[in-house]
Amino acid sequence: MVFDRGLASPQFADNAAPKHASTDWTAQLSADAPASYTRLGEAFISPVMPEPVRDPHWVAANPDCAALLGLGADWQTDSALQLLSGNALPAAVQPWASVYSGHQFGVWAGQLGDGRALQIGELEHQGQRWELQLKGAGRTPYSRMGDGRAVLRSSIREFLCSEAMAALGVPTTRALCITGSPHPVRREELESAAIVTRLAPSFIRFGHFEHFSHSQQHQALQELAEHFIAHHAPECAAAPQPVVALLEKVARQTAQLLAQWQAVGFCHGVMNTDNMSMLGLTLDYGPFGFLDGFNPGHICNHSDSQGRYAYARQPNVAFWNLHALAQALLPLLPGSSEAEREAGGEQLLAALEPYREVFPAAMLAQMRAKLGLASEQESDRELVDDWLRLLAAHRIDYTIAHRRLSRFELAHEASAVNEALRDLFIDRAAFDAWALRYRQRLQAEASQDGERQARMLASNPAVVLRNHLAEGAIRQARDGDFNEVQRLLKVLRRPFDEPEQAGDAGFPPDWAQDLEVSCSS
Repeated sequence: MVFDRGLASPQFADNAAPKHASTDWTAQLSADAPASYTRLGEAFISPVMPEPVRDPHWVAANPDCAALLGLGADWQTDSALQLLSGNALPAAVQPWASVYSGHQFGVWAGQLGDGRALQIGELEHQGQRWELQLKGAGRTPYSRMGDGRAVLRSSIREFLCSEAMAALGVPTTRALCITGSPHPVRREELESAAIVTRLAPSFIRFGHFEHFSHSQQHQALQELAEHFIAHHAPECAAAPQPVVALLEKVARQTAQLLAQWQAVGFCHGVMNTDNMSMLGLTLDYGPFGFLDGFNPGHICNHSDSQGRYAYARQPNVAFWNLHALAQALLPLLPGSSEAEREAGGEQLLAALEPYREVFPAAMLAQMRAKLGLASEQESDRELVDDWLRLLAAHRIDYTIAHRRLSRFELAHEASAVNEALRDLFIDRAAFDAWALRYRQRLQAEASQDGERQARMLASNPAVVLRNHLAEGAIRQARDGDFNEVQRLLKVLRRPFDEPEQAGDAGFPPDWAQDLEVSCSS
């Protein structure tokens, strides 16, 4: 096991302070840029140093994120390894963690915060700011009873999934790399430590606003709103009520994000308000999962005993979370009388209404693309709904069904590719009835096989990060072999291409049925 190496080294103290380094690109990190969250002051952040680890090593690196940051091909220097493992920092960098609160599983949880994430600075490239965050670098003031660490298993899952989602076109935080260490970490069992370097234009969450609202820190709440609008939603500043405009913007972004989640069969697993991004990004990959057999009631998080975050419930949960955000923003509207508060509440509720329209419209647009429909007809929603009911009735593999549908041949009714799709269904008559309607719909818009198939193959991925694919990479990594992590990253970066290894796009093996992920994942 990886954590068996180097534990006896007497020269290294676990609580030693990180050294300072100032070589190569790491010295370019800005700790206090004009748009930095640190400008808000001590009520918002807590300076905290990472806890060094023994014998850090590279586990995986992502060239796409390196390019986003403007890093050269030789960016993986020793000083970068030490920095991204929390062992050595540029002299100007003061890492920090932010405080926030939130609702967890629908219950107010009070103060939370970055319990195992540290911001180490910002880089700007081609006009885009990126905040860099180390996840798993040790305790913060918000770790509560936790150790602030991340383990190799969960770090590999987050690294791979954030990049898989980006390649699928789903808004997400990004992951530059994973560094590992033989430092032991106790979860259900003893595991080795790892640190993910995450990127985002901002990591501000619904929970940041909830924290200052629920704690009656209304001046800080105002400052937070002004900061976010100025740097991330400047178009809202000119609105009669900038906060109302901001809420509507977030509602629309969230609706679009949820439509994309549902369309690719992604289950987040822990849609707490503190895991909801104000930028409409997929944030905090824990017990996530992609659907295998299509089951609207699928619960990907073993810890979610009530099924609050089941796949089909995600759109409604997001709407609930937006109501929690609206409640948090209420103190920012003018007026102190009961009538004025009621009027403010009505404005905020009205700002959420676009979600009811944007989500179903965006979802239907996603599904039209998946079915290769180039035009819009009123009957499309019924056709889509019946297709999904058909998949659910037979627990048909969601990704494989859409990939095979992408090759549907209108010109050759009994072709081999059509039969491969038909063979997925036990009830052939039910499929045939739907396929007849689908064929008639395609004929109504004079659809051509070649052009439609090309569009559909670019909308329906061959590969998603199924649990068994991640598990295979994790098992090899635990034995010190990280090649599968890097290979799988390469495959996931091009999800619409047929992979060289057929198993990457195949049905999950029988043993995958026993895999479980929980909040510790």
